[in-house]
Formats: sequence, structure tokens, C-alpha cells
Amino acid sequence: MLGIVIGLLLLMYLAYRGWSIIWIAPICATVVALFGGVELLPNYTESYMGGFVAFAKSWFPVFMLGAIFGKLMEDTGAAKSVAKFITKLIGPKRAILGVVAGCGVLTYGGVSLFVVVFAIYPLAVALFREANISRKLIPAAIALGSFTFTMTAFPGTPQIQNLIPMEYFRTTPTAAPIIGLIAGLIMAAGGYMYLVWTERKLTANGDGFIEPEENIEEVNEDSLPNPFVSFLPLVSVIVTLNFLEWNVIPALLSGIILIMALNYKMLPKFTEAINKGAAGSVIAIINTSAAVGFGAVVRAVPGFTTLTDFVLGIEGNPLISEAIAVNLLAGATGSASGGLGIALAALGEKYYQLALSSGMDPAVFHRVASLACGGLDSLPHNGAVLTLLAITGMTHKKSYLHIFVVATVIPVLAVIVAIILASMGVV
Repeated sequence: MLGIVIGLLLLMYLAYRGWSIIWIAPICATVVALFGGVELLPNYTESYMGGFVAFAKSWFPVFMLGAIFGKLMEDTGAAKSVAKFITKLIGPKRAILGVVAGCGVLTYGGVSLFVVVFAIYPLAVALFREANISRKLIPAAIALGSFTFTMTAFPGTPQIQNLIPMEYFRTTPTAAPIIGLIAGLIMAAGGYMYLVWTERKLTANGDGFIEPEENIEEVNEDSLPNPFVSFLPLVSVIVTLNFLEWNVIPALLSGIILIMALNYKMLPKFTEAINKGAAGSVIAIINTSAAVGFGAVVRAVPGFTTLTDFVLGIEGNPLISEAIAVNLLAGATGSASGGLGIALAALGEKYYQLALSSGMDPAVFHRVASLACGGLDSLPHNGAVLTLLAITGMTHKKSYLHIFVVATVIPVLAVIVAIILASMGVV
């Protein structure tokens, strides 16, 4: 147990210091193995790499196709077209809502949050400039629309954080829809109210819009494709995944094929976009697989039995122990998908059997696990947080508190509500 705790703390510390999980995960796994009294080389070649490869084998097609879909949406201008339409429709008087809604539509349609940041940021600057709102709130507005309700809560989202639990609980992307919708509305409404309250407070103190140091390229609306046409690939992914009940791989392929068909005049550029998307997906899948490999080593040492007994022995509803385990591991790795992968690789089958033996719907365990991974994952060392601050030209000092409230505090509260609803029999 001591080795597991030290390994997790070391993983958290090194990740916080900005060191890549690709190489610190096996080092931290070695610490766990050393304290666990297992042979180090077999631990790496069998336990660690076994977990690493198993996750990559199951999920690489989803990571790759999702990245390619997002890159095509970005390079064809479809992502910006959709975002521009939504923000223009809502208007500068509700600039924060426009940014949140634009991000939400894109991420719910299957576009990677990293693509969303690049697509939304120039539009957010223009809206915040016109409304005279401090740029300190742009990262939090983007985080609210991208990292929260459309990532983990809303039923049917094709984001990986909603798909991973399916394998362990034999569920669908729309698992526990009522709980998901209510939790999602808590995140969306709660986060939006906080940002509006903060904006009024900053404005009252004379903290308004300040031009960014770097030149932000204005979005030329004439060069963008038709927004209604650009919506179609997003709709295709959602409809085929949830209503036609296709596997996520053909669902993503439908979006890719449709966006290429609708933008056939850009055919020469597709090769580069697909190459970049595929290459980018490799880093994403390796990062998450490295975290899952660490979890496989934890599962292989004798202390894991003690850890399992401790987690499953937490008094009260088993959903509480599941939420705690997923949230803590997501925080330790600085990754929602990484923490979720570790927790469910280690405990997913036990929770599934517990659901069956207790008469609880496994869909509830799916939704709580998905919701829980979107809380402590957004601590300061999270890769998406670091990328978001870098792109928007903000610092932790200026903007992280607002990200923390909308992407950590409120989602944790939403998980608590979800568990209460599940205890009342709501699914």
C-alpha cells in the first residue's frame, strides 16, 4: 500500500512539474513494483506494457478517427463557421454565453477540445472586445464549454470520457440519461452564473478588455463555409452513434466522409489534414495508455487487494467510492481519460459485479465514473489547462481560479447530485 501511495504522489508531483507522463508513468510504476516485492523487469515488460498495449489496442481507432475528424473540421473552416454562427446569433451582449455555447456544440459533435480552443479563441477575443469584458475570463468560458457538461455529462456525447466506461459496464453512450442531463445542466448553468457574476465584479472594479500583445487574426466570414452545411458532420456523428446505434468507429467515419464530401473542392488539402490528425492522435493515445499501464502495475502488486478493500469498503453507496477513486486518479495523472482508464482497469469489473449483485443499473456506474473523471483532472498541471492558457495568452495567476471553479468545483458538486439522484432510483 505504501508503494502505491508513494507511486501516485510521485506521479502527481512530476506531472505537476510538467514532465511527460509517457516516461514518468513507468518510473512511478517501478516504485510501486519495488515496494510490492515483484520482479522489476517482468513487471515492466508484462504488467506495465500489457496494460499499455491493451488500452491502445481497444481505443487507438477512436483516438485516431476523432483527431482526424477534428483536424478536418478545423482545416476546412467548418469548426470556425459553426462557432461564428452561434456566437453571432447570441451576440456580443451575451459574449460569455456565446463562447460557452460555441464550444459546447463543437465538443458535443465530437470535435477535440484542442481544436475547439483554436477555433473559438479569435471569436472570443472579438466578442469580449465589443462587450468590454476582461480577457481573464476567456479561458474559463472555453473550459466551461469544452471540459465539462459536453465532455462527461450530456448523454450520447462521443468524447472519449463518455466512451471508456462502456467497455466495463456493458452500456451505451446514452447511459443514465436523466442523471447526465441534470448533472450537465448544473455544470452549464452554475458555471455560466459564476462567470457572469465575476464579469460584473471585474467591470465594476474597472477591469475591462485589454488588447492581447500578439495580433489575433480576424475571422473572415466570407472565407468560411456555410454554417448549416458545416453542422451536418457533427449531426452525423451524434445521430449514427446514438439513434442508429452504430459503433463509434463507423460513426466517426461517417462524419469524416461527410465533411470531405461537402468540401470536395479542398481535396488537395485533405492528405495533410489527415496526416496531421493521425500523427496528433498518437501522442494522445500514448499519454493515456501510459497512465493505464501504471494502473495495471498497481493491480498486479499484492497491496492492490488492500487498496481495493479500502475503496470498496467506503461506507455508504458504492457510487461514492467509485467517484472518489476516479476523481483522485484523474487528479493524480492530470488527465480525465487517464484517471478514468486507471480506475476502471483496476476496479471496473468489481463495480460491474457489484452493480449486478446489488440490483443497481450498471448505467448509473457508467455515468458517475464519467462525471467523476471531469473534476480534479483540471488541476493546474492538466495538459489541456496548460494548452488553453498558452493559446489565450493568460497565466495561472490571472485566469486559473476561474477555470478551477467552472471545471473542478462545480463538476464535483454535480457528481454529488448525480449520486443522490441515483440513490433515489433516477436513471
